[in-house]
Amino acid sequence: MSNYDVQPFTIDVPQADLDDLRERLTRTRFPADFGNDDWRYGYNTSYHRELVRYWLEEYDWRDVERRMNELPQFKVDLMGVPLHFVHVKGKGKNPVPLLLHHGWPWTFWDVRKVIGPLTDPAAHGLDDSLSFDVVLISLPGYGFSSPLTETGWNWWRTADLENTLMKEVLGYERYATAGGDWGALVAQQHGHKYEADLIGVYTHFPAQMSHYLPEHPDAPSSVEYDPLLGLPAASEYGEGEEGWFERGKNFVQHESGYGEIQLTKPQTLAALFADSPAGQLAWITEKRYFWGLAERGEGTERFEQVWPKEDLVTTAAVYFLTNTGGTSSRYYWECRGNPWTPSHDRFPVVGAPTAVSIYPGEIYKPPRTFTEKYFNLQQYRVHDDGGHFAPLEVPDTYVKDVRDFFGGLVG
Repeated sequence: MSNYDVQPFTIDVPQADLDDLRERLTRTRFPADFGNDDWRYGYNTSYHRELVRYWLEEYDWRDVERRMNELPQFKVDLMGVPLHFVHVKGKGKNPVPLLLHHGWPWTFWDVRKVIGPLTDPAAHGLDDSLSFDVVLISLPGYGFSSPLTETGWNWWRTADLENTLMKEVLGYERYATAGGDWGALVAQQHGHKYEADLIGVYTHFPAQMSHYLPEHPDAPSSVEYDPLLGLPAASEYGEGEEGWFERGKNFVQHESGYGEIQLTKPQTLAALFADSPAGQLAWITEKRYFWGLAERGEGTERFEQVWPKEDLVTTAAVYFLTNTGGTSSRYYWECRGNPWTPSHDRFPVVGAPTAVSIYPGEIYKPPRTFTEKYFNLQQYRVHDDGGHFAPLEVPDTYVKDVRDFFGGLVG
């Protein structure tokens, strides 16, 4: 099928690395924390102590590793990236090739809940006339797509890499794609640059692709922008979109500090992450706590209804054990330092058929006036549950969206 040396991959972290991790956790030095019961100053240290205790006393990496290895995984040296990917063949006749995505601070494991229903629908009580061949990479410099030793890797170059993976390595003529967070921008870039190769795009974070840049060559001329935020203005939001502009404004003003650090000085963070599993855990967990807080409600009990301790610790463990806290942070720097430029100046910017879903707990929700001009919009849904991590939070809703949309395109 190809001349690429694709090798089966099994996750098998050396015991010495696990022993080292445990020793570091045991010696964690916790900061002083006062007046912070409501997390107003950031990550709460009482909760941090509880998560570290759980990691030491209850968490079982080998059990998680075993479950991860139930997925067929592979590695291939592609365009200079030691690329890790999952490839699950669909049941039934003519499965649709579907390229899924994670983002930051995710790993491939955060997308696991939707793989079974998409590849083996009958086993999950769904109509088996539609199934998918699921391909899911670890982004370059994330998790097991490491060690990354070349600069320049960001979301738009990832789309180039994936197009090569899907067409040249795996032999698919056309494919569908879906994603949120960075994965949304990667998926949208497929629909922008590789429109002829795409069946369609499903995005649940429909941000414009220049959103981290000072200039917006992809801004629809008829959409008014807020001059300070660089986002569609409050006047663009209509009925049913109350509070959406304020949600985006709040994120930019109060929740984007982590991004500015990763956009500017990611290697400074790398020194922290490489040395401290507890530090890696804190950096990731704080973002997950605040993203979706308004809908979920305050407190760690409600937080863990969405994010069980095992999932929080697993994400930190993958980043620490692969030493990719730094290279995953560089993904941000490379977005601004190695900026995206449009492949064409047509509108819609994303010309492939597109489905957009808006989840209530999303960190930024653009107005439909923007969405209809930016995308070749064929399906649009506003949900009443779920948030930024939709495939993990509300997998049934996510699967229904994907099946409804792509089923209509290939049926």
